Amino acid sequence: MLRIVIDTNVVVSALLTQNGNAAKIIDMIFTEHFEPVYNDKILSEYSEVIARARFGFGIEDQNRVIVGIREYGVSIDPTHSSDVFADESDRIFYDTAKAANALLVTGNVRHFPDETCIVSLAECVRLLVDPFTE
Repeated sequence: MLRIVIDTNVVVSALLTQNGNAAKIIDMIFTEHFEPVYNDKILSEYSEVIARARFGFGIEDQNRVIVGIREYGVSIDPTHSSDVFADESDRIFYDTAKAANALLVTGNVRHFPDETCIVSLAECVRLLVDPFTE
């Protein structure tokens, strides 16, 4: 099964637009097409961001994502890379993807090193989701 690390912006997008591309990625976790890879730092960031009042996400939606990722995924604690990041909070996603030999799915590809394991949300849907829905 393909392993993926999901950037926080994808989780937020999935909750904002429940019929959008990000929601397709999250939904495929629950149908076991992907195995999400996470760790406590990643889950903590998801929880903190999606609980922000400005988004107005219900607690049920917040819990569905967090519990689903934990239930269907695998936790990996990576080693700290030496790569340089403009936003240091992005490092945990990158390091986790590298340690798990997983894809990192993000809406902000430019925030990460130029590597084949980093894929945009649109690219992930085109390559990995759409073939299952056709």
